Amino acid sequence: MYAVIKTGGKQYKVAAGDEIFVEKLEGQDGEKITFAEVLAVADENGMKAGADCKATVEGEIVKQGKNKKVVVLKYKAKKGYRRKNGHRQPYTRVRITSINA
Repeated sequence: MYAVIKTGGKQYKVAAGDEIFVEKLEGQDGEKITFAEVLAVADENGMKAGADCKATVEGEIVKQGKNKKVVVLKYKAKKGYRRKNGHRQPYTRVRITSINA
């Protein structure tokens, strides 16, 4: 059995026991979370999608991502000046515990 959920503007195909990285969610480590926006569910009886799909996916926050600072590297060599700006998005690791279809 698997489901397709939508969170953070992205879609994820998940099954029970999977660990996924999603954009930062509110909550602490070990806290339960429910994904109500389920786009499709597939099981032994077939696949249900769209309005036919009335399901929820439950998960547990494994690790909360930390806010990363913007990385700025400045370099002056004898022949010019280089500057690099970087960014790392904070993520949350979620373990899928069950799919309720």
